[in-house]
Amino acid sequence: MIKSNETNWYVLYTAPRAEKQVEVRINSMNVKCWLPLHRCPRVWSDRVKLVDVPLFTSYIFVYTNDTILRSLLRVYGVIRIVYYDGKPAIVRQSEIDAIKEFLIKASNHPLCPGEEVEILCGAMKHVSGRIEKIRKHHLILYLEQIGATVCVDLNAVVQVNRIK
Repeated sequence: MIKSNETNWYVLYTAPRAEKQVEVRINSMNVKCWLPLHRCPRVWSDRVKLVDVPLFTSYIFVYTNDTILRSLLRVYGVIRIVYYDGKPAIVRQSEIDAIKEFLIKASNHPLCPGEEVEILCGAMKHVSGRIEKIRKHHLILYLEQIGATVCVDLNAVVQVNRIK
């Protein structure tokens, strides 16, 4: 049985696309919370931009006790507490650490020559190519479909993940 004064990591379910605002509101209440974010390219009609997006859509982790956890339901944007087996789901510290380690490893995984990437915008949109060279702000890609080598902005490509 969990005592109400024991602090644990819990999970809150938020309104769609409200995770960042909920994190700010909970932090302003002096409650420790964590929203795991990762960088992801987003394509607009005129540009591509790297944006921090939640790793788990509509979920946020809070480190608190049971009493304060229930009061967080009054925070605008929080929909409900995630339950498991009739009680608020507790996330072990080792699981939080594993997620943090994963995010560090994923963010430090640079593109490498030989990897396949897809162009996200411009005249060559949705064309994939193999990285030949990596420069400071652009890539030299070999496009096998047309047998050409092109120079592409580093932020205008995304790695192609093929399942083998």
